[in-house]
Amino acid sequence: MNIALIGYGKMGHEIEAIAKERGHTITLIIDRENQHELNPTNLKAVDVAIEFSTPETAFENIKTCLLANTPVVSGTTGWLDNFEEAKQLAESGHGALFYASNFSIGVNLFFRLNRIMAQYINRVKGYDIAIEEIHHTQKKDAPSGTAITLAEIISKEIEKLEGWTLEPDMAENKIPIKAKREGNVPGTHSVTLNSEQDEITLTHRAKSRKGFALGAVLAAEFAAGKKGILTMDSLLQV
Repeated sequence: MNIALIGYGKMGHEIEAIAKERGHTITLIIDRENQHELNPTNLKAVDVAIEFSTPETAFENIKTCLLANTPVVSGTTGWLDNFEEAKQLAESGHGALFYASNFSIGVNLFFRLNRIMAQYINRVKGYDIAIEEIHHTQKKDAPSGTAITLAEIISKEIEKLEGWTLEPDMAENKIPIKAKREGNVPGTHSVTLNSEQDEITLTHRAKSRKGFALGAVLAAEFAAGKKGILTMDSLLQV
């Protein structure tokens, strides 16, 4: 499979290494210095693009790929104000968009655990919920897309309970999120439930970027040749 890498920072290098280990070819690498090379002509030689750039450039990168009918896997967060337009392009036959706030298989299991937890909290009530995320100092968006996804998952489950209205600070996915930027932390996310009786904390701690990179390559293998919107649920078939 021929892959275009859009964004060639630390994640881009990790993705490149894993893609090559799995027998793929990196046909095109796009970074700040050669952004102009991301064009329909160069994308003709590509089966799928993997996009880990910046919140400011992600949407235009994705749009360029979709208009060239090139499936694109995006792990960039902070650009979702434009998601509906990207979705319309993908659903109108212009390639596929595989988007995830986090490509780690472990994180996606963590999402499911928190969904189950929220269903039980629905029934017993009495808990305040808060999220904390810690990332390296080079991460540009805060809170992280993963933390926002966690808040969405939990609040949607809470809202399903008939007759229970969320407190104002928790309504519309506004579960409190504390974002920290320190050192070279790949990513730590914790969900804490606190009541008068006890405290429960669920934590996912990434040890390196390798898990994210592997998930992105698996997503690229899945997205090649497909159309429309794809997610980690599509990949995991759950």
